[in-house]
Formats: sequence, structure tokens, C-alpha cells
Amino acid sequence: MRAIRVASAALLGVSALAMTAPAAQAQGDNSGFWATVRPTTVAPGEHVRLRATGCEQSVTVSSGVFDTVTIPRWRTTAWARVDRDARRGAVYEVSFYCGTFWQSVDLTIAGGRPDRPDQPDRPDRPDRPEQPEHGVRAGEGGTLAGLNLKEIGLGAALITAALGTAYHLSRRRTEEDGS
Repeated sequence: MRAIRVASAALLGVSALAMTAPAAQAQGDNSGFWATVRPTTVAPGEHVRLRATGCEQSVTVSSGVFDTVTIPRWRTTAWARVDRDARRGAVYEVSFYCGTFWQSVDLTIAGGRPDRPDQPDRPDRPDRPEQPEHGVRAGEGGTLAGLNLKEIGLGAALITAALGTAYHLSRRRTEEDGS
């Protein structure tokens, strides 16, 4: 009889852990998918190298400054020509799509002043485009990305309840055997 209770408590604990796994997966673990554009600053009409790694299917790359490009699944790079009429000093978003995962990287067009409302003017360098003040938006980054305290608290409560129930059932059975 004791083996049945211990097995049920263990099954309850495993069930609690299994219930928390879908919430973790729903956050979108794309830590293996990386995308880059080289060079990050380019003149109109020049080529850029598009690189995507960690995707097991074809990657579609799109931007407002060049035609949509597909990187076949057996390759990691492709080339794109920036439109000759791209606005100098503008910053364009380049989006990489790997199935349901996506990442975006900024591409700056050389010459002129930056055309980004979220970045302040830099009077000390009026003839050079402003360098982005943030890193590449290449995924959610690390284990703290998309940190949701509600989900973490709920998962911890489920695990604690399952472990507490297992402990209580095993202790109660031991006390009944001892008396």
C-alpha cells in the first residue's frame, strides 16, 4: 500500500513539473537562432551579407531597403543589394524569419544624418551617421528574457504543493506503520 502512495506522490510531482513546461516553451526559446547583417553601415547601391545560423529551415529576410531574400536551409548566408534610392542617414530594420521565430537587425545607410526619432541629434558629429546605442536585437537573450513573475510564482507554487503533498503522504504512512 505504501508503494502506491509513494508512486502517486511521485506522479503528482512529475505532473506538476510537466504542467510548467508548456509555459516555458510558450516564451519562444529561439536562443539557437542568430542573425547578422555585415556591414551594418552601407552606402546606397552596395551589397550586404545576410547571415542566419541555428535555423533548420529556409530563412526569409526582408527590409524596406532591398528585395526579400531567402537563405536556403542548407546555407547560412546570402547577399542583398541595397536600393540605390535608399535615403542617406536613414536606419532600416532588416527582419529574419525562421518559421515562427524572427529577429531584426538595424542597417544604417551611410552619409547624411540619422533619420531615427528615438535617437537624439549629435552635434559633435554632423557629417557621420550616428552609431546605434543598443546591441543587435538577436533573440530574447539569456535565461531572464521574457521574465514573467506570475508564471514563475505559479510554477513554484505547483512544485511546492506537489512536493509537500508527497512528503505529507509519505510521513503519514510512516506514522501509521509505527503506531
